[in-house]
Amino acid sequence: MRFAFDAVDTSAFNDVLLAIDEFHHVSADADNRLGEVLRSIMSETTAHIVAMTGSYFRGDALPVLSPEDEAKFSKVTYNYYEQLNGYTHLKTLGIGYHFYQGRYLSAIDEVLDTDKKTILHIPNVNAGESTKDKHKEVDSILDIIGDVIKIDGETGVIFVKRTTDGKTIKVADLVNDTPADRDKIVGYLRDMEKVDDIDLIIALGMAKEGFDWPYCEHALTVGYRGSLTEIIQIIGRATRDSDNKTHAQFTNLIAQPDAGDEQVKLSVNNMLKAITASLLMEQVLAPNFKFKTKKFGDESEEAGTLKIRGFKEPSTARVKEIVESDLNDLKATILQDSKMLQVLPGEFIDPEVINKVMIPKVIMKKYPELSDAEIEELRQHVVVDSAIKNGEIKEVGGQKFVLMANKFVNIDDLNIDLIDRVNPFQKAFEILSKSVTAGLLKVIQQSIDAGRIAMTDEEAVLLYRDKMKPFIESHGRQPDIKSAEPLERRLAEAIAYLTNKRRQLAAQQATTAGSELSE
Repeated sequence: MRFAFDAVDTSAFNDVLLAIDEFHHVSADADNRLGEVLRSIMSETTAHIVAMTGSYFRGDALPVLSPEDEAKFSKVTYNYYEQLNGYTHLKTLGIGYHFYQGRYLSAIDEVLDTDKKTILHIPNVNAGESTKDKHKEVDSILDIIGDVIKIDGETGVIFVKRTTDGKTIKVADLVNDTPADRDKIVGYLRDMEKVDDIDLIIALGMAKEGFDWPYCEHALTVGYRGSLTEIIQIIGRATRDSDNKTHAQFTNLIAQPDAGDEQVKLSVNNMLKAITASLLMEQVLAPNFKFKTKKFGDESEEAGTLKIRGFKEPSTARVKEIVESDLNDLKATILQDSKMLQVLPGEFIDPEVINKVMIPKVIMKKYPELSDAEIEELRQHVVVDSAIKNGEIKEVGGQKFVLMANKFVNIDDLNIDLIDRVNPFQKAFEILSKSVTAGLLKVIQQSIDAGRIAMTDEEAVLLYRDKMKPFIESHGRQPDIKSAEPLERRLAEAIAYLTNKRRQLAAQQATTAGSELSE
């Protein structure tokens, strides 16, 4: 598209239908050439543009389009939940992770099932998980599976006899970047027609975006990938409808932090980001609810709708549009935010600080044109949607209950204040708690504590205003800054923060008064 734009007069795009796939490569950044071309076509021609993407957000968290340009498009959303419901064969998609210590090659056989059609993405040579020799890694994986019988000279397909049962499977090596070898196997994969044409594809930078292998059942990725967009692209390789599968699986094989490892902080960060990506994908896969304000005396029920007391419904067309079309993308922005990652497990940050202070800041940054009232409406929708989708709804004795923060709440009793007291990312901490040992969990928590966000005015005020009195009434004392309980320590830090602020303010006022007297 860039070359075509440079080769012709801009007017050539007049009255043209321009359909752009993988649209997330566009960026609102001034240095993005594709974005620059698109902006010129939008402003200087009568072209009709259709923009398509599986993920309307970028790995670098830059906006794809400016709000003004975005507003010119009519949005159509087709999510994974709708996609799976429309399929004939594929009905479920699993998102999971498997932790290992040491080298990933020692754990690969625990998650690689060669009875399933699999795309295995090994780590980039610059990643911490890599051995720095990608070709030896492929050889090691083949050795773990069994013995190489032959390599077809015409197609490049590797025939491997499995150690477990002697069955021969067909493997494609896309890590080998010798042009002649690469061209052979790529040509073979492009022309495949039958389910038995290949069993395993080992890749590094290929077989992601745009790669089509409908028979793929399992996308196995080693190491955290740099962006949610890339993860969604990889998952997309396994989510084509095909008569050989009813279930598709994405597995992320992630390095577990080692207490003695200098890279513990990096490992923790990668674990949290991987879990974050999985949380988002689980939300994308969950059925959508509509949320409405529950009014006094309203006991009516609507299918797919939850009524919540005190809930602010969208009051403007812009907020409605974001809720209907951009909610998952907004969640992706929130989950990619560096400060949010630091509080992900939520052990030391009060849930209301996450919900009422941190989330609104991300919304404000993403949608600077929104008013305070619109930000609050959007905030409530994000928090409610996340809490409900991360919860679990059960029906007992004709009544429906939702599990939030380990408590079952009657759906009829839902109110916004109750939901604001739930950490929407509580599930992330539960996953960590179940997946790692107590000692390792402590290392992870210490790493998070070491890099945690500093106290802000908004957090200090919220904690002092809403949490201090209940704490003193319950414990009969002030919170202790040396307490083993993270939330109590945070309350004590809020007191210290506000006391210091008061001193600074008093000192400023005294200085100002002194200068006025001298005048």
